[in-house]
Amino acid sequence: MRSVGRVLGWIGGGLITLLVLGMIAIVVYGNVGVRQAESVPLATVRNDPRIDLVHSDGAWVMTPTDGQAAEGQATDGLVFIPGAKVDPLAYASMLAGLVREGVTVIITKPTLNLAFFDLRRLTAFTALAPWVQRWAVGGHSLGGVRACQLVGGGGVQTLVLFASYCARDISGTDVRVLSVSGSRDGLSTPTKINNARPLLPADAESVVIDGANHASFGAYGDQPGDGTATESSATVQAEIDDAVLRFLTG
Repeated sequence: MRSVGRVLGWIGGGLITLLVLGMIAIVVYGNVGVRQAESVPLATVRNDPRIDLVHSDGAWVMTPTDGQAAEGQATDGLVFIPGAKVDPLAYASMLAGLVREGVTVIITKPTLNLAFFDLRRLTAFTALAPWVQRWAVGGHSLGGVRACQLVGGGGVQTLVLFASYCARDISGTDVRVLSVSGSRDGLSTPTKINNARPLLPADAESVVIDGANHASFGAYGDQPGDGTATESSATVQAEIDDAVLRFLTG
């Protein structure tokens, strides 16, 4: 019996060791190789007097500084979830155009830089901007997949996918959906997005930006496996602004 107990002890100890090692591996994976925000685009946002960028409760809050929020006029807001292992601030310049037009944007900072490990409810982020009356949730790449899981929570019925698609079937819901993607995306390829289209409501809107790749939706440099962008960042930015603003405020 002692030998059996000893063996069981070894097995139990081995399982605990494997669990600890697995947790360490996840922590290391989530924090090593994070794509950082490019300094010049980020500095442009930080130095823009029309934008207030502050860190609050595990998220970056971007608000217009023209008094709209204080006067209760900034009715539209977007909770944005970053792609896997991408610095949240890498999206600040891409989303700045929306803020300049009066949209409040909250960029989440996912646990371990991976959206699926962030278990916070959508209301944890919408509470950071109580003046917003109409919320949307969206995200880039893996962040968009996570946004699909969160939409509907807290009464949010508007979803914006940036180079992403849903793994959850929301085709039978009343969720308003805008999918913005790039024709040169080598990761969330046009084929993958088209194949996942049946999971969205029939009236979901789709905008394909010609010449944009996966990394065109942020400012963090090139990404392995991506296609080559043939359109300038400025042009892609303008098309994103036009499509998203029309969708959110229309």
